[in-house]
Amino acid sequence: MMHAHSTDPTRPTYKVVVIGAGPAGLMAADVLADAGLRVEVFDAMPSAGRKFLQAGRGGLNLSHSEPLPQFVQRYGAAEPQFAPWVQTFGPSQLRAWVASFGIETFIGSTGRIYPQDMKAAPLLRAWLHRLREKGVLFAMHHRWQGWDEHGALEFTHRQQKIHVEADALILALGGASWPQLGSRGDWLNLFAETEIEPWRAANCGFDCEWSALLRDKFAGQPLKSVAMSVRCAHGAIQHKRGELMLTEYGLEGGLLYALSAPIRDGLQAAKPCEVWVDLLPDLTVPQLQKRLQKNRGKQSWSTHLKRAGVDALRAHLLRERLEGAELENWTRISELLKAYPLHLTQPRPIAEAISSAGGIRFSALDENTMLRSRPGVFCCGEMLDWEAPTGGYLLTGVLASARASAQGVLNWLEK
Repeated sequence: MMHAHSTDPTRPTYKVVVIGAGPAGLMAADVLADAGLRVEVFDAMPSAGRKFLQAGRGGLNLSHSEPLPQFVQRYGAAEPQFAPWVQTFGPSQLRAWVASFGIETFIGSTGRIYPQDMKAAPLLRAWLHRLREKGVLFAMHHRWQGWDEHGALEFTHRQQKIHVEADALILALGGASWPQLGSRGDWLNLFAETEIEPWRAANCGFDCEWSALLRDKFAGQPLKSVAMSVRCAHGAIQHKRGELMLTEYGLEGGLLYALSAPIRDGLQAAKPCEVWVDLLPDLTVPQLQKRLQKNRGKQSWSTHLKRAGVDALRAHLLRERLEGAELENWTRISELLKAYPLHLTQPRPIAEAISSAGGIRFSALDENTMLRSRPGVFCCGEMLDWEAPTGGYLLTGVLASARASAQGVLNWLEK
């Protein structure tokens, strides 16, 4: 039951329940415990921070070192909400917080911030230890079912129903990507339709029809140092440089993830969404023509291309789009290498995506992240409707929003 009430100073203080033991839930619990509140964290999984640990498998990307004005722009439509949160707890505060565990951080060549050992597990272990020392209690294997008829929280735990009361509740239920790690996103049905936005894959791969020959020969191979451009329905062009990965079904890779939102939205709105790749961004069309128009002699077509700087994968991509006499038209080939059209058909399933858009709309929350329809219930992290590119923006956003929610609880309880 959610109710703020005055307490006798000799009695235990307010009790706050946090549902979700990912980074958002843990950070919210941390702030509340520091303020002297009794905090209990519930989660459906057997252990805390499972997706956080998975994210650290390839090196835990904590944040990004770019200047704050550019940093906050990465939150797109949600920038108005995130700007004040990230100004309070942004990359520099996050680094100081990680340092408080005795873990040093460094800035990589791309500006991304990592712990010195690149791992998530030491940070999570130290964090959980500190939370327990602060008196935070953990109840694992508790799946939240919503509220009972009296307004208490209802959980299922080993086939039993458990009812829990609290003075305030922070929901940190996560998004809908990586369901096997706990983010199933199936809690949407506990909220009114006006409060939620349907789930959409973010930072995701896309289906693209390749020939069987290209798939068999090159699936799993990277296209390094390419640039991608997307012309959205409203005519604006977004352009980025990076790396792509050919797959059995289409494409993956950091470059595609960075542009996945406009591509996804264009496809879902059934509006024309042009996507093309510059396969050799360091060369101009005239430079390529000059290389390709050199005397070929007795060289095979592919050897001639290779000498001009076009590797086997790029050559096979050309074969996907050219036939007959076109294969000898060096002007056409040069233009195609500089603007290779991609026919992306649909985003990959959300369970495969790095993150998700959709969830609780910001319009359903007040300035303290409290649900307008349920006093004393606060929401944070990936369960909110926002998205950001990979590169540390997701984790920073999750932690900053959780601190804002915890502060919102303290503001509300004070009133």
